[in-house]
Amino acid sequence: MRNAIYALLIFCLLILFLPWTQNIRSNGEVLTLRPEQRPQTINALIGGRIEKWFVKEGDLVKKGDTIMFISETKDGYFDPKLVGRTEQQLKNKELSVVSYGGKVQALDARIDALIETGKLKVQQARIKAQQAQLKLKSDSMENQAALLNYEIAKDQYDRFEKLYKEDLKSKTEVETRKLAMQRAQASMISAQQKLLQSRNDIIDARVELNSVETKFQDDISKAESEKFTALSSMYEAEIDVSKMQSQVTNYSIRNGMYYILAPQDGRIAKTLSSGIGETIKQGAAIATIMPSNYDLAVEMFVRPMDLPLLKIGQHVRLQFDGWPAIVFSGWPNVSYGTYGGTVFAIDQFANEKGEFRVLISPDQKDHNWPEALRVGGGAYAMLLLNDVPIWYELWRNVNGFPPDFYKEEVKKNEIKKQADAK
Repeated sequence: MRNAIYALLIFCLLILFLPWTQNIRSNGEVLTLRPEQRPQTINALIGGRIEKWFVKEGDLVKKGDTIMFISETKDGYFDPKLVGRTEQQLKNKELSVVSYGGKVQALDARIDALIETGKLKVQQARIKAQQAQLKLKSDSMENQAALLNYEIAKDQYDRFEKLYKEDLKSKTEVETRKLAMQRAQASMISAQQKLLQSRNDIIDARVELNSVETKFQDDISKAESEKFTALSSMYEAEIDVSKMQSQVTNYSIRNGMYYILAPQDGRIAKTLSSGIGETIKQGAAIATIMPSNYDLAVEMFVRPMDLPLLKIGQHVRLQFDGWPAIVFSGWPNVSYGTYGGTVFAIDQFANEKGEFRVLISPDQKDHNWPEALRVGGGAYAMLLLNDVPIWYELWRNVNGFPPDFYKEEVKKNEIKKQADAK
């Protein structure tokens, strides 16, 4: 009996010197690495009434397969020929734009014609004014000649009358000179009238020139105003065309939304709307789908005090719900039914419980995870750290000391600093 006790004590003492792998243990959940591979909800892009289901729960669908057909519930879209009628309105509005464009071109031609005609009319009026100016000069010279003739005739008449009084000239000669003076006076008066008429003609020519310029400027301004009005109407029609083109596109797209399609390959997990004739709102969830192809991962949460021990690529041992396993947390090599994984990502912020999320992906060097594993299943993870004797691990846990990972990291940092200094 004593020998058996001694043998048991020696065996326990030897066990204390066996290697033990320090680890961090945490419960987790199976999910997928990529967001598009996770279960998603299929929503109705528009509101409507359920007319027909094309799938049932558990069906495998391909991308683009029809899930459901709904009918319209908004009175603004009841017309079955809505797209065709809108397209006809669009064509009419486009013809209106063309018509306004033709009117603008016609007004441009009219403005060009008015400008050319105005130039000719103004040039004609200016020539007429120049003619009046030349006539004024001619009449002025003729007036000066008639005035000079009158003065000469008057002087001759005065001299002859004086000589007649001295009996040096006959009365007939005096009367002849008087008649000549009267004719000269009449010519002078006529020349003065012509001069005044010429001056009046110059004023009329200037008034006519201003009138011609004003008239054609008004005509051009009116034509340009009509042109700008036509341009404004054309631009408004183009805006209406753009709006109606958008409406036609929207109506056509909306017609395609009556058939709700599968966004990707997957299996219908659950239908959230039921029955025929049920009304659903825009954006309402109608079913959930699980993608066919996905890359599994495990989500686990660690305490802040364990976070410095983690790094990307670190090895992890996993136990999944439904797969019996014999787990020795300190001897992973002899654990049965566990699977390998590596740390894929570590969150940089804590959740509402003060824990940090860690994502674990399959270890490509280890055996594959179970094919029957599903998203949402439970998992138990062990992050492996350093190998230490069992007695040291018991002593560390009794005293509440952290794992030796801290010491190893400090040593590595010191070695790195010394190398950088050299």
